Amino acid sequence: MRIGELAARTGVSVRSLRYYEEQGLLTSTRSASGQRHYTDDSVERVAFIQQLYAAGLSSRAIAELLPCVDEPSEGNSEAAMERMEQERDRLTGHIAELMRTRDALDGLMAKGRAYQESLRSGASV
Repeated sequence: MRIGELAARTGVSVRSLRYYEEQGLLTSTRSASGQRHYTDDSVERVAFIQQLYAAGLSSRAIAELLPCVDEPSEGNSEAAMERMEQERDRLTGHIAELMRTRDALDGLMAKGRAYQESLRSGASV
């Protein structure tokens, strides 16, 4: 199938499919005129790539995980699990930082509300 059909079947833009190919996440063959052609298995592959992106993984991390799919083995499986654990730890750190940022904003909002209340009551802060 050509790139437009793969895009239609997966709901992924043509631009994204080209990006996946540039990053080595997806492969195609080329016709004599240079058009990309994909196999039916590409539909599943794109769906899997989308799941990995939805889980917060970068294209680099995804590229590191794909050998587990392409060449299943105990070693590749273990490497994939270790990589996913690293990504989970990275996300946990981001969540903690976001919570600190939110708490700081909550503190500023509380001060703002207190200031608004003082304006309403005519008192000075």
